[in-house]
Amino acid sequence: MTVNKANGTAKPILRVGLIGCGEISQVAHIPNLNHMSDKFVTTYLCDVSQQALLHCAAKVAPGSPKTTTDADTLCSSEDVDVVIIATADAFHVSHAILALKYDKYCLLEKPAALNYRDIDILSKAESSSKGKVFVGYMRRYSLAFLEAVKEVKEIKNIRYARVRDIIGPNSDFVDQSGTFPRRFDDISKDDIDELNERKEDMFEQALTKEFDVEATPSSKFMLRLLGGLGSHDLSAMRELLGMPKSCLATSAAPPGIWTALFQYDGFPVTYESGFNNIPAFDCCIEVFSDDKTIRINYDSPYIKGLPTTLTIREKVEGSFGRSGFQERVIRPTYEDAYTLEFRTFYECVLSGGTPKTTVADARDDIELYAMILKADRTNST
Repeated sequence: MTVNKANGTAKPILRVGLIGCGEISQVAHIPNLNHMSDKFVTTYLCDVSQQALLHCAAKVAPGSPKTTTDADTLCSSEDVDVVIIATADAFHVSHAILALKYDKYCLLEKPAALNYRDIDILSKAESSSKGKVFVGYMRRYSLAFLEAVKEVKEIKNIRYARVRDIIGPNSDFVDQSGTFPRRFDDISKDDIDELNERKEDMFEQALTKEFDVEATPSSKFMLRLLGGLGSHDLSAMRELLGMPKSCLATSAAPPGIWTALFQYDGFPVTYESGFNNIPAFDCCIEVFSDDKTIRINYDSPYIKGLPTTLTIREKVEGSFGRSGFQERVIRPTYEDAYTLEFRTFYECVLSGGTPKTTVADARDDIELYAMILKADRTNST
């Protein structure tokens, strides 16, 4: 840890080791860490691609981070205070365990895990470490979302809610992000084989051994989508509304658009997600009551500075005893969700605190994946 003495105030600067130099690191993490130079400095990069390491090292400010292809080397380094893990899903748990082994806080990109076995192994490793895992559900750190949580708590009777995340091709947003990311293929056959073996084991454990769902190409693909795009929405849904009692039905049609119907205590929630070819980002969570509707509107996280907004529509008293209507659009800040997430991570590390997006919290997402896939199995029979 270094100290920033700018403006006469001593502020700790956390030295970051970043594992995974792919798209999200190039588009979001490295630029944000560079911008937040009063809080972070990237000192170490790790990836299985030497070309990716060279490319990303040149993007780091003030430059000259150490590089390695070995995650243990990075995590054990005295030049690293905290670890950010942005690797393939199959390596999330093993790399987080390495960070915890050396008593370091880590920001672990979602999904933390896709099965109970792996999430419980991670939880056990955390229990014996001085470090903690901060799961990267960045949408839950948006100020508009936090305002929505307060608003929903004041609602007496929720009647219905819907969760939607239907987006165009990611490349349409990434290519216009101004970050000019690149993909590299200098990955050894051994590394590719290890990734594929880990993925198959991860899917087999979740689907066959834990969810009692046949491990088909379709169910594997659906689980991967739920852990990817879906985990953002489902995690936010949980914080806003709690856990549903059950999943009543699904209509899963990857790679198109899929839906699920959740039953809560007294009201239903529809979940719809998927992809089309329209270069737009249609993402919201909307909660309906008798007198008020609360809607969180998300935009693409790949374009920095696009705000998350909160729209409230409610009944008001009009003239002559008649009911009126008003709509408020609230934009608490232009700061994007990734920046707000990093701010919270920084404060959490300095205080030694526990984040709200814990390993235990992430375990509930696996319960939702199981609900959806079991309901889809039932509908298919």
